[in-house]
Amino acid sequence: MRVAVICGGRSSEHDVSLRSGESVARGLLAAGHEVVTVTISRSGEWRVGEGEAVELAPGGGLLGVDAAFPALHGPFGEDGSLQGLLEHLDVPYVGSDVLASATCMDKLTLKRLYAQAGVPQVEFAAVDPARPWRQECEALGLPLWVKPSRLGSSVGISRVERLEDLDAAVELALRHDPRVIVEASAPGLEVECSVLGNEPAELEASPPGQIVAHADWYDFEAKYGAGGMDLLVPAPIPAEQLTEVRELATAVFALAGCAGLARCDFFVEPGGAVLVNEINTMPGFTETSVYAKLFEAGGLAYPDLCDRLVRLGVERYEKARSYEF
Repeated sequence: MRVAVICGGRSSEHDVSLRSGESVARGLLAAGHEVVTVTISRSGEWRVGEGEAVELAPGGGLLGVDAAFPALHGPFGEDGSLQGLLEHLDVPYVGSDVLASATCMDKLTLKRLYAQAGVPQVEFAAVDPARPWRQECEALGLPLWVKPSRLGSSVGISRVERLEDLDAAVELALRHDPRVIVEASAPGLEVECSVLGNEPAELEASPPGQIVAHADWYDFEAKYGAGGMDLLVPAPIPAEQLTEVRELATAVFALAGCAGLARCDFFVEPGGAVLVNEINTMPGFTETSVYAKLFEAGGLAYPDLCDRLVRLGVERYEKARSYEF
């Protein structure tokens, strides 16, 4: 197939997206596909590579491609906005649709959805200027994690060790997003599991892996800097918890309405409890990123993974177009 790999974007994760796009392009080429790289600048301009501008017309497709692989992270790419544009362009694309992308991008919305369904997860509270919020946040205990609700890659996140530092942490998060979430701290191991597939009955979960950050916590540098973290696969937890992580990963993937791919993050506590942290519908996608490495540990090579994802995107598109609107 002829595949458009879309990368860059307007968010603070622009550079990470460029690296993901380069790796995806190499993987698709190795799998036998033709690749057209589309780069979105920080100001929002679309270009083929670094060259000609891309003209977008509703229903007119995109550069004659059979599918698009939107390797963008964060706002304007992973939050449903790009997915909506591709729907208007009538182009099959890799990953979740508009609703699932937007839901998973917003930590508050996703956690409220999981709370309603009784999913075990880290306790949280919202910073809501319309009502008193400090007491609810303080009740979570220390340390606290203050985060923009709709950003990724640890941007704008603060670890709060003293309550007198809470306001400053909230102000920092508010610089990135008017929606701010405060989470309790979980003492367990950070464990991640990759999910692949469309239909709930056919989902595949990778071997779970433990993140060992070479820092106080798993911040931006630990995620993307050379030697910033180690990935232990399988995670050093009992077989019962390994099974529970995989089952819970596919369950929350389906509950959020995801499709194609997602990386599900957990805490496995000392007593054995498994808590959901969050879902990323378009995680970092370099050949050394956690999503791909977990499936590689399960025997699925990177080019084959890229190929599977494009085919899943086309499959979802064809099913969606079979309905009458």
